[in-house]
Amino acid sequence: MRGELSRRTGLRIATLAAAGLLALTGCGDGGGDKAESKGAGDGAATRTVKHDAGTAENVPAKPKRVVSVSATMTGHLLAIDAPVIASQVSPPSVITDKQGFFTQWADVATKRGVKVAYQGFEPDVEKVLALKPDVIVGAASGAENAEKFYAKLSAVAPTLLYRHDDLSWQDLTTRLGKDLGLSDKAREVVAAHEKRVTGTKARIKVSKQRAALVRDNQSAMTVFTKESAQGRLLTSLGFDVLEPPKGKGKVLDGRSDFAEFGQESVAATAGDSSLFFVSHTRQEIDTAVARPVWKDLPAVKEKRVYDLGLDTFRLDYYSAGNLIDRVEKALG
Repeated sequence: MRGELSRRTGLRIATLAAAGLLALTGCGDGGGDKAESKGAGDGAATRTVKHDAGTAENVPAKPKRVVSVSATMTGHLLAIDAPVIASQVSPPSVITDKQGFFTQWADVATKRGVKVAYQGFEPDVEKVLALKPDVIVGAASGAENAEKFYAKLSAVAPTLLYRHDDLSWQDLTTRLGKDLGLSDKAREVVAAHEKRVTGTKARIKVSKQRAALVRDNQSAMTVFTKESAQGRLLTSLGFDVLEPPKGKGKVLDGRSDFAEFGQESVAATAGDSSLFFVSHTRQEIDTAVARPVWKDLPAVKEKRVYDLGLDTFRLDYYSAGNLIDRVEKALG
């Protein structure tokens, strides 16, 4: 079976080599919301979509079998009711269910019959081929970045890859909605979220101190920027989000959503900001703030330390809603 799949994959790659090369020459410029229909009128069967790894031809106007090669993207797809049949997953952990689905949308995926495509960050092209997708959606940033495999994936089905580190989850949801013919549902999801933000903002009491979005990595501290999905959400709720000092932290892979600082810089970086911990257990937070570099911070002494939940490292419609619930519970 594996040999047969390999021969089929090789045949498809050879057949579509020209298309793959054309796609690879395209430069992703964040303009993936520009989808051009091919055919006559609104009833066109396919479209051309510009995304963050190139340009995909013959994308079905209304896909029926979407395979996600990024668990990060799967939450956004499920929220707009995209016909996801399978998803890449991470090894089971405290942030996933036993299948490897992220906890914030695991119940939705199970209810809709989403299968595990494969486990691990590197796309298993043969397993994706066996699922017979009509569209493949993946990431162009983060650990699941599939750009190196774009040509191989494109030989299986039209492939769309998106960065998710330099825009809000709402903007990404809107892009996906337009590119997959689900704009109405995307607008509905974003509107429901904004209504929820407005209501919560009116019910919580925001402290005068800035909000520092942090992760304790023991040897380092991650600080999320105002441009991060988490920073944008807290800003929308009325918080003044701390911006990490420019030029002093380590920026990973050119990302604009967070920077890393040495533990010795905790006090100088956080100052008197309230601490909002991203993706920690309560025990991990308690352990962090008990260490010498944290325990004397004003936020720790004044009990301005908040747990945003384990599912808040990757924000989508589901985890953003969970974050709002936790902020309201803490400050409402």
